[in-house]
Amino acid sequence: MLLRTAFSLASPGGRKARLSILIFHRVHARPDRLFPEEPDCRRFDEILGWLKSWFNIIPLDQAIQRLPRDELPARAAAITFDDGYADNFTQALPILKRHGLHATIFVATGFLDGGRMWNDTLIESVRRTEQAFIDAQALMLDDLPVGTLAEKRSTLHKLIPAIKHLAPREREAAVASIARSARVVLPDDLMLSTRQVKALRQSGMGIGAHTVSHPILAVTDAKKAREEISASRDALQTILGERIGLFAYPNGKTDADYRRTHVDMVRSLGFDAAVTTQPGACHAESSLYELPRFTPWDRNKWRFGLRMLLNVGGQRPRAFR
Repeated sequence: MLLRTAFSLASPGGRKARLSILIFHRVHARPDRLFPEEPDCRRFDEILGWLKSWFNIIPLDQAIQRLPRDELPARAAAITFDDGYADNFTQALPILKRHGLHATIFVATGFLDGGRMWNDTLIESVRRTEQAFIDAQALMLDDLPVGTLAEKRSTLHKLIPAIKHLAPREREAAVASIARSARVVLPDDLMLSTRQVKALRQSGMGIGAHTVSHPILAVTDAKKAREEISASRDALQTILGERIGLFAYPNGKTDADYRRTHVDMVRSLGFDAAVTTQPGACHAESSLYELPRFTPWDRNKWRFGLRMLLNVGGQRPRAFR
């Protein structure tokens, strides 16, 4: 009750409203030993219980329509997922429905029906390998140890940042080199299928575009970047037979991952709004094409709630507008 009151004061309705947009990626069936901070079903169920008691959860597209009109209720919030993992359908959807809550899933369409994102190729290569070391010469690094769980974690924390912002072809080559060194069979069921995307929408969830191949737009040729944005929207519109009005920037950090030119692209392509991964809460003057998102990873209810509260009342994120 105390936190609910605090959120009402920090996020009133109407002209002074604040919209908290939460971001998730995966909901594992069981805890992931490599990434224990990622929620499993039990943890996600717990988080939704907290959010439901503190906030008025609104579909993101409706919240975006109401925000500039000063029509949001107090304690407004929306839930989103990025990338399009299959567990958004198999694990998260039943929990969302049990709580009576809505989420919007931003789908990178190039990985539908058996694809795999570059970071998951890295993660699963390291997770599944029985080698003692991974050859990282492609990144001009020494061989990296992967014999123990701690070594696997440490190696992934080095590999992912080292590869993330490479140009697309360089990134693809580096990931392929790591995968060859691991000598494992990689999974082809991590991402949503076309059937599951349709089922998510039919269940009442929202669907948004997230490019085709999840490139870092800031290091992608301008023509290619525009094609990635528009083609992901067009593919989803074909699958669902309806207009797609929302977009999420891959990785989503201002300057590092997207730039003003990409904001202009999204606007010119006719999207209604776009979301970033910059922390903060939206307000009536927020740029609809750079809406912030934030989710605490605290396991304690009060720490989680206090961090959400600080985010609602914190500084406004930088935006290109």
